[in-house]
Amino acid sequence: MATLSMKPGLRCKVPDWENNNKQISDTAQHRRHISHEIRQESRALRNETANKTIWDEYDSSRRLSDRISDITRWKKSLEACAQEVDAEIEALTLAKEETERALAGTMLPLEVTAECLTLREGRRGNELVSDSVEAELKKEVDVIDGAQRVLQQRIDQAFEQLCLLQEARHQLTLDLQHKKEALDVDMSCLSLTSTSPAISLKPNPTRVPSGFTTPQQWEQFSLYNVTRAKEEMQASLQLRENISITRAQVQNELDAQRIATEYSLRKRTHHLEQAIQELQWQLKTTRDEITELEGDIRGLERDWQAKAAPLKLAHTRLENRTKRPGVDLCRDDVQHGLVGEVKQLDSTILSLKQKLSHAQASLQSLGHHKAQMMEDLSCKQEALTLEKRSIQTRCRLIPAVQNDTTSMAVVSLNNSGDRHKLQIA
Repeated sequence: MATLSMKPGLRCKVPDWENNNKQISDTAQHRRHISHEIRQESRALRNETANKTIWDEYDSSRRLSDRISDITRWKKSLEACAQEVDAEIEALTLAKEETERALAGTMLPLEVTAECLTLREGRRGNELVSDSVEAELKKEVDVIDGAQRVLQQRIDQAFEQLCLLQEARHQLTLDLQHKKEALDVDMSCLSLTSTSPAISLKPNPTRVPSGFTTPQQWEQFSLYNVTRAKEEMQASLQLRENISITRAQVQNELDAQRIATEYSLRKRTHHLEQAIQELQWQLKTTRDEITELEGDIRGLERDWQAKAAPLKLAHTRLENRTKRPGVDLCRDDVQHGLVGEVKQLDSTILSLKQKLSHAQASLQSLGHHKAQMMEDLSCKQEALTLEKRSIQTRCRLIPAVQNDTTSMAVVSLNNSGDRHKLQIA
């Protein structure tokens, strides 16, 4: 009888086998359920993360676009402000150069005034007087000195304001350069996509770089630059108005003083001409009087000499009648007449001599005064010549007043604003 070989080991019962099968089925079903839930959650997570990624990328792009708009807006504002600053720098530079020309233009009036004062120092004698012309000329020197001080002060103020404007322009230029670079960076970032070949993972990209600023600080910085530039432009505009007013006031003061000086000079010249005419008339009448007096002196001398013969005759008659003899030597009417004649002739001769002495003294006095008048006339004529030369010298001021320009070199502050202009596309 044949026998079956059986595998040694433990045998499980049918219920155990069924329970084991049921457990396996339940476990498989549970694991499939868990896997199903995981798949569902994974799909939901994938959808959610994909949407989140897309939205975050869109939101980042939108923020970049908004940031680019903000930078572009500020860049345009800075560019417009920079152009205004450049225009103001040019206007203030022009006003400064005009003021420098006005300052240089005061050198000719000062030179002319000093020359007139020097010319008038050549007067002699009584003509060297401290008259109104000298006072006006000295006042003109003071007015010109004051005008030069005021104009130089305005030039210094314009130079300082130009330095402030250029400093503000430099800050705008630097800010514009930064805005351009930042705009290039953000526009480059905006142009990148997830499929761009230039993207890659970077080490520690979320780090905070040194020197960062907040958006408020960023905006306040540009706002400060624009505000400061506008304040400097307003100060420059006010300064240009003050410079224009100062130039007008200085020109009015110089013109008024020039007119006053020339009026005083013409008035003094007219008085001198009148005095010369009066002195010439006095000289003429004095010469005529001297001529007549010399004739009268010659007449007195002739009359005095003519009385010598009658006196000799009377003396001779008296002397001869002293030789009468005896009783005939009497003091008769003839004797009395001859004595009276002698006395009368002696009195006449004495009177003629006294009158001749007086006439000669008067002639000497007239001659001395004539010499004085001639000397004074010479001084007056020289003074009149100097006054006319002063008037001719002051004629050099007329073209300067009309043209208000000089050929003197003007050193101006270089406008470096053009070198700071940005060509931003």
